[in-house]
Amino acid sequence: MDSTGIIALREEGGNTYIVRMEDAHIKVKGIGVFNPKRSLEGTAFGDDVDIGSKTFTILPASLPERVIGMRRRAQIIQPKDAGALIARMGIGAGSRVLEAGMGSGGLSMQIQNVLGEHGVHVVVEARSEHAEVGLENLERGLLAGVARSHHHIEGRIEQSIDEISAICSQFDAMILDLADHPSAISAVSGLLGVGGRLACYCPVTSQIESCWDACEAAGLEVEWAGELIERTWGRASRGGIRPVNGPIGHTAFLLVALRLFGEPE
Repeated sequence: MDSTGIIALREEGGNTYIVRMEDAHIKVKGIGVFNPKRSLEGTAFGDDVDIGSKTFTILPASLPERVIGMRRRAQIIQPKDAGALIARMGIGAGSRVLEAGMGSGGLSMQIQNVLGEHGVHVVVEARSEHAEVGLENLERGLLAGVARSHHHIEGRIEQSIDEISAICSQFDAMILDLADHPSAISAVSGLLGVGGRLACYCPVTSQIESCWDACEAAGLEVEWAGELIERTWGRASRGGIRPVNGPIGHTAFLLVALRLFGEPE
């Protein structure tokens, strides 16, 4: 077990807490005040440990644990949507990704997890109170060793093109989760390379229609648009397996557009 990074403490029922292995008394909401290094000394992943009145199982701080235990402020893009975007856009090791509208960093964490050592991840967030939470969640990814670094820009994406370009002049993928997509699409589409894809996350139908129009106006071809429905199953109280109450239905509409040609000179 890495004694310098972070670990996950999972209690019965699934509540999970991400803890940095430091030799100091810290306060973790849901656990209380304790010294992680001293309390967990001599333990290994899979061991149970008693802290205060609770028992926890020690686990690596893998992506699912970090998502469950992440700090939240703004609503996050759910893993079902994040996974689909990553797959449809071909994001992987070494990809150059621009993301706008980080919020609490739910999508950012998923992207960070697949970029590897040489990927480029530029995140733009206009609201500092959201960025503070999202950056803390991304920092946990760095401590878990899943990525080297990320680049954060505070401000509106339309006003940040020079800063973005200074980091990376051409991107393989762009994902926008914004209140006003068309102006952002117009501003950043010139940084999307041929074969690159731009995606928009749209809670309502009026947004996806305006994104569709803006992508076509920017010379991009809409490749896919739709929504993903998730239906979770579990054990019934009288035996058998059945759908659980409160499934995740509609979260947002997704749109993915492709650049087939370079911009005109």
